[in-house]
Amino acid sequence: MEQSDPMPSRSLIQRLKERKLVQWAFAYWAGAFVVVQLLDAVKDPLGLSSVMHLGILTVLAAGFLITLVFAWYHGEKGRQRVSGPELLMIALLLLLSGGVLSIMGGAGESQESMGVGVRTAFEDGKPSIAVLPFVNMSDDASNEYFSDGISEELLNLLTKIPALDVAARTSSFSFKGQGLDITEIANRLNVAHVLEGSVRKADNEVRITAQLIRAEDGFHVWSESWDRTLQDIFAIQDEIAAEVTEQLKVTLLGAAPTAEKIDPEAYALFLQARHLMGQRSSEAYERSFALYEQALSIEPEYTAAWVGLGDNYSAQAGGGFRPIDEGNRLAREAANRALSIDPDYAEAYALLSSIADVYENDLAAAARHLEHALELDPTNTNILYSAAFLASSLGRLDQAIALLEYVVARDPVNPGGHANLGVFYLFAGRLDESIASSRTALSLSPGRENATMLIGWALLEKGEPEAALAAMQDEPSEFWRLGGLVGAYHALGKSAESDAALAKLIEDYERSAAANIASLYAFRGDADRTFEWLDKAVQYRDAGLSEISSYSMYANIHDDPRWLPFLESIGRSPKQLAAIKFEVRVPQ
Repeated sequence: MEQSDPMPSRSLIQRLKERKLVQWAFAYWAGAFVVVQLLDAVKDPLGLSSVMHLGILTVLAAGFLITLVFAWYHGEKGRQRVSGPELLMIALLLLLSGGVLSIMGGAGESQESMGVGVRTAFEDGKPSIAVLPFVNMSDDASNEYFSDGISEELLNLLTKIPALDVAARTSSFSFKGQGLDITEIANRLNVAHVLEGSVRKADNEVRITAQLIRAEDGFHVWSESWDRTLQDIFAIQDEIAAEVTEQLKVTLLGAAPTAEKIDPEAYALFLQARHLMGQRSSEAYERSFALYEQALSIEPEYTAAWVGLGDNYSAQAGGGFRPIDEGNRLAREAANRALSIDPDYAEAYALLSSIADVYENDLAAAARHLEHALELDPTNTNILYSAAFLASSLGRLDQAIALLEYVVARDPVNPGGHANLGVFYLFAGRLDESIASSRTALSLSPGRENATMLIGWALLEKGEPEAALAAMQDEPSEFWRLGGLVGAYHALGKSAESDAALAKLIEDYERSAAANIASLYAFRGDADRTFEWLDKAVQYRDAGLSEISSYSMYANIHDDPRWLPFLESIGRSPKQLAAIKFEVRVPQ
């Protein structure tokens, strides 16, 4: 028969004392206190969000309950002590909490990492916002170009407010269709507010809904809907921008920016043409041309359409869809036409700078155009991106890195920005930072071409050829993989394999990669073949020559007596580059 409790009348407090629950509780929370203090110390460096912080505290609370249950049912009454094994059990619970902290911190870092040395976005204390692509609610799915265009135009309008920090388009639009929580998106973009909405277009009627959301708690600060005709579309954009400015308590330093008033039909054609350009195919470029020309036939002084047309010509020339001379002549004419309409249109100067730098080899003109573009629009991330590349072309890597770090901080989930920052770090010999930036690019865009190759070249320069070869073999792009294998096999003393990879590269990519081939011969120490291919690069007008002054792979031939005369022949000797004025600073 089961023996009855000899003291059935003893109180709950007495039973708690017998089972030593108070001692267990104190032991647990002594350890938990250490974890909480550690959490407070590392939450900012790890970039832990408030949600992650709450999650870790929840784990600690759950561990406390488990500890009490364990204590209640453990041991004989009146004899229990917090023994060594029991303390180990408590320690394991605390380690579990610490592990969750590490995992969450690592996840936050992988999502928000911007590469070693890149400062967190928007540390200047200004109000910050991201404009997400408005949802296309039209019955016709092909109207998506219109909803995207409205979002982009709003973003551009808000960017013109100096007292407001706006996340770049590439990052904001990267979340399209992912269904992520607004708080998570804002956390990744490092912004305090998000503007989202929807667009429904039917013939000449349009319904636009916009909501301003505070990211910290998901609270709707403001929302509004408009049922108007296309003739009112610019007034709606102005109203949204004005309301955002009011709600965020932004102090305007001048007149509020307003949208350019354009014929609605021309505006719709322009949005569709710009949308098609993003497809970067020969057919898409041709269709885009037709739409730009229709828009300009309706609105002949539409500056944005002229610059869009010029960008189209330049992109065609760069992609091999149009002869280089013809494409850049037409692009220059389009940019100048835009400036004849509006002499202060910054994007037109940026286009002229790109043409002068890459295809006309006129670095002084390129610098002059970009300086003026940034005087007109100093925080335009697209123009600052171009400025970073021009600084690199001039051999001013510290300036190039500072400018691109600024852009990446405002465009934090754009894999291209991180990959190019990895290139600049590689040129500057900052190898660990190069690897970190390239890995960030891969985490944002798994399978992205050239990021793994960049990791391989950084490992080669670190003296780790075996690891470099493994990285090169994982490169998904045949073009970049072949070039990487040439270098890795050479570093490992496998001449036959290096020769085979180089022969394949030449066979498939001679005209489009002459400068790359020259740099590989330089890396292998073959000066004669290097200069042979450099001459071919000049003949083919290879844009790869624009980075020759910074490209570390040419280091082996810097002492060759032919090196300096060649640089002088293309206007890129150290003396020639130093003489070019280019005083562009990171915006404050």
